[in-house]
Amino acid sequence: MKRKHILLSAVLFPAVMAFAQQYGGMWIPTELNEKEMKSMGMKISAKQIFDPSKPSIKDAVVQFNGGCTAEIISPQGLLLTNHHCGYGQIQKHSTVQNDYLTDGFWAKDMQGELPNPGVTVDFIADIKEVTGEVLAGTQNLEAKASEDLIKSNIEKVKAGFKLETWQKVVVKPMYYGNKYYVFLIETYKDIRLVGAPPSSIGKFGSDTDNWVWPRHTGDFSMFRIYADKDNKPAEYSKDNVPYKPKYFLPVSIKDKQENDFTFVFGFPGRTTEYLPAIAVEKVMTETDPTMIAVREVALKTLDEKMRSNKETKLKYASKYASVANYYKKWIGEVEGLKKSDAVGKKQRYEQTLIAKNPQIKTTLDEMTRLYTAQSPFALNKAYYTETVRNAESFTLANFFYNYIQSAEAGKMDVNALENFKSRLSGIYQNYDAELDAKVTAKLLALYANKTPQQFLPAGFEQYKNESQNLSTIENYSKLSVMTGRGALKGATTISDINKVFADQNALINDLKKDPLMKIFASLRETYMSTTDKQFTDIQDQIDVLQKKYMAQQMATDKDRTFYPDANSTLRVTYGKVKGSEPRDAVSYGYQTHVAGIMEKYVPGDYEFDVPKKLVNLYNTKDYGIYKDKTGDVPVNFTATNHTTGGNSGSPALDAEGNLIGLNFDRQWEGTMSDINFDPRFSRNIMVDTKYILFIVDKYADAKWLIKEMKIVK
Repeated sequence: MKRKHILLSAVLFPAVMAFAQQYGGMWIPTELNEKEMKSMGMKISAKQIFDPSKPSIKDAVVQFNGGCTAEIISPQGLLLTNHHCGYGQIQKHSTVQNDYLTDGFWAKDMQGELPNPGVTVDFIADIKEVTGEVLAGTQNLEAKASEDLIKSNIEKVKAGFKLETWQKVVVKPMYYGNKYYVFLIETYKDIRLVGAPPSSIGKFGSDTDNWVWPRHTGDFSMFRIYADKDNKPAEYSKDNVPYKPKYFLPVSIKDKQENDFTFVFGFPGRTTEYLPAIAVEKVMTETDPTMIAVREVALKTLDEKMRSNKETKLKYASKYASVANYYKKWIGEVEGLKKSDAVGKKQRYEQTLIAKNPQIKTTLDEMTRLYTAQSPFALNKAYYTETVRNAESFTLANFFYNYIQSAEAGKMDVNALENFKSRLSGIYQNYDAELDAKVTAKLLALYANKTPQQFLPAGFEQYKNESQNLSTIENYSKLSVMTGRGALKGATTISDINKVFADQNALINDLKKDPLMKIFASLRETYMSTTDKQFTDIQDQIDVLQKKYMAQQMATDKDRTFYPDANSTLRVTYGKVKGSEPRDAVSYGYQTHVAGIMEKYVPGDYEFDVPKKLVNLYNTKDYGIYKDKTGDVPVNFTATNHTTGGNSGSPALDAEGNLIGLNFDRQWEGTMSDINFDPRFSRNIMVDTKYILFIVDKYADAKWLIKEMKIVK
C-alpha cells in the first residue's frame, strides 16, 4: 500500500520503564521513558527531543560522514563535531605552507569556509516500527526461507515511500531481528570546514591519554551545512547558501554540578548487551586476550625504534596510535568485565529466566555447545586477523593477493585499480621496511607457537624461533618486490605507483615469486580451508539461536524494559554528571581544567605540547566569561551516559536541552560497557562547551562564530 505522506507518525510510543537501574541504555528516541528521565532531573518533554511533526532537538542532530555524530549550533547551519571526526578533512586541506593539522584553521568569514567533496550529513526525519510488515509470513519457516522473505518484505516496505531525490529509507533490525524499524533519512552534501584548533589542542594527550581519565583534550572542529536557495540539499556550488535548520541547539556556559542530569543524542555504532554468559566468558578469557597479545608484541617492537629514532617516531605516530587504540580498549574491557562480574551476573540472570521458562535452558545449552565448538576457530581467527593487520609485510601481501585474484578474474576495473593504488600509496608513504621485518618476524613466531598444528601450513614449525625468523624475514624483505627490491621500494606517490602498474603481467609474475608473498599465501590459504568457513557456519547457527534467546528474554522477563543494541541508528542515552572510583583508593573528580593542561605540558612533545598562545592565556588568566566558580576554564567532564563508537561528536545536553558538552571518548575502566554496562565504572568523556567557546573566542579570535550562537549564561 502506497503511503501518501512522508510523515510517518506524530504520536510517540508509550513511555517505558527502565530495567533495574537508572543508568544505561541506548534508547530509540520514539520510545523514551519520559517519566524516569524527569525523575532524574529532565525539565523538557520527550516530544521536545523527537517530534516528526514539528521542530525538535532531533532536527539539530546529524550523522556526520557516515560514522560520527554532529550537531547544529546556530541558525545558519553551523555544525560542531569532534576534531578526530573532521581530521581527514582537515588533513586534506593541509599543505606544507598551510599546515592546518599543526596550526589549526579558522575561516575569517563564510567566504573562507572550505568545501569537502564527498562529505555528507544525514538527518533522521522520522522513525517507525514496521515489525509486522517485515515479519509477515515468516512464522514457522526455516532460517534461510525466513531470511529470504524478510528481505523481500523489506523491499516492499521501502517501495511504499514516495521520496525526494535527497531522501532515502532504511529498514533496520533490532533485538537480533525480533523487531524492525524504518528510518526516513535526508542527506545534505555541501559541507564546508569552518574551523579547527591545532592538533596540540584537538589531540592533546594523543595515544597516552586515549581512553584515559583525567583528560584535557579539545576534541572539536566546526563545519557548516550549505543548501540551495530553497534550503534543499544540493551538490557543492558557489551559489549555495548556509542551511537554515528547523532547530539548533542553544549553547550553555553555566557551571556544572555533580549529579546534574544529562543526555546524549547520537548514532552509537555497535553493542552486544544481550549475549549469553558463555559468549561473554569467551570474549573475556579468549578472544580479547589473544588480540591484546598480538598487538602488545607489535606495539613494543614499534616503540623500541620510535623511542630511539625521531624520524621513525614521526613516520609511525599515526600507525602506532591506530594499533594502540583498541589494544587499550580491550585491556580495559577485560578488566571491566572481571570487575563488574559480568559473567556471574549473566549466569544468575539466566537461572532466573530458566526458573520462569524452562525452555530457555534448551536454548542456552545449545548456545554453550556451539560457542565451545567454535572456540578453536574463533581463537585462530583472532590470531590470523591481528597478525595480518599488524605485520605490514602481510598487510601488503594481503592487498596484493586480492589484487592478483581480481586481475586474473578480470574484475579489476579502472576504478577498483585506482582505489587499490591509492590505498597502497597510503601504506608506503610512512613505511620502514627494516622495522616492518622485525614486527613481522616476531608476530610470525607468535603465530607459529600459539596456533594449534591443525591450523598451521605444512612446514610452519620453522618459524617458531623469533631470532631465526628475523634473519629470514629481513633477507626476504630485501628480496621482496613489495618491501625491498624493485619499483615499489620508495613508491610514496600515486605517480610512483602508476609506474609499477604499467606492466601488470610482469608485476603479477614478480609477486607470485615473492618470498614474503609465498609465506603469506600459505598462511591465508590454510586459514581459509581450516577456519574461515568453519567459524562462519557455527556463527550462523549461533545467530539463529541468539534471535530466539532475545525473544525468550523479552517474553519471559516482564519486569524488564529492553532497549535494542546499538547499530548506528539514532539513539538517546541519559545519566548524570559524575566522577568515579574505578579502583581501590582511586577517586576521580568529574571535571578537568586548563591548569591540568599546563601540568601535562611538555614543550615540543608530539602528545603534550601546548600552543604558545594558550600558554599566554593561561599565564594572564584571560578567561573572560568562560571560567567557572574555581576561576579556571573547565576542559573535559565525565557522566554516566552509555556511549560507544559512533557517539563521537554527539551532543551532551542538560535538563533544558541546552548543549553542555561534546562526547568524544570513554573512561578506560568502563569500556566493557559495549557488553555489560555498569554505572559504577562506565563513564563517557566530553569536551566542556566552556572550553570550546573559550578556544573559539579567546584563542582563535573567531568572535563572528560566537555571535551566530545562542549562548545560555
